[in-house]
Amino acid sequence: MGMGVFEATTVREVTSLFGGPKPDRAQDGMFVGAGGKTLPSSTKLGDVPGVTPKNNPNPDKTILYVNGIMTTTPGQVNEMQALADSSGAKVVGIHNATEGLVKDLAQCVTDKLDKGKNPAVDTLADTLYSELKAGRDVHLVGYSQGGLITARALNDVAKRLRIEDGLSPAQVEAKMGHLSVETFGAASTTYPDGPKYVHYVNNADPVPTLTGLGGSVDPLAFIKDAGKGAVVHRFTDGNANPISNHMLDTLYLKHRVGFEQARQGQF
Repeated sequence: MGMGVFEATTVREVTSLFGGPKPDRAQDGMFVGAGGKTLPSSTKLGDVPGVTPKNNPNPDKTILYVNGIMTTTPGQVNEMQALADSSGAKVVGIHNATEGLVKDLAQCVTDKLDKGKNPAVDTLADTLYSELKAGRDVHLVGYSQGGLITARALNDVAKRLRIEDGLSPAQVEAKMGHLSVETFGAASTTYPDGPKYVHYVNNADPVPTLTGLGGSVDPLAFIKDAGKGAVVHRFTDGNANPISNHMLDTLYLKHRVGFEQARQGQF
């Protein structure tokens, strides 16, 4: 969810949150690269020209990013630039298309139930599986519904490794250990074991506190699973506006530290 949603003021803009034309749907599950260029889901990760940090056109690391609800492709590109500048990495997007608020929220429900088709889930799962089979590490970031998509795709990959490759649970976990995963304000309550996780949760953000891993005080914590060895960084920042408290570029990335530093709990 980008600043365009937060700043919507006209009747036309607010109406668009609930419906209207859905041109963004055509790019659902496609790769997004520099300049907003979209590429088919069959494209190899290394062939996507990602968004680079403003101060470094040739970074030596890559992050794969999945956006949240109510985000068009241009909005995702803005978030990718913010993430690139924050992380120092090239950022390649997988687009989670918006069809308006109501349909986006409905899709969140089906993602939680692992039901229905979500092209972004399919592209992410296929990409991760291919990269792992090739022996490559992958660093991915999921924001809001993108965190839910990430969890669903990770579960799909684990199942494929067990069923298609015949790996034991221990072997699956070891193979999944080549994945580094960051989530920000994510809407998922569970994640499979294996990947190295860092989850960011703003106590003032209703998305992760009500639909995700929960805040610092959570009576339902016993039914949630951040993944074996996960680091969950909970903090409180924001005001009375739940939308601004959920923003990636203007709030969450202010609290992000380098991945290895975060894995050591040094925030």
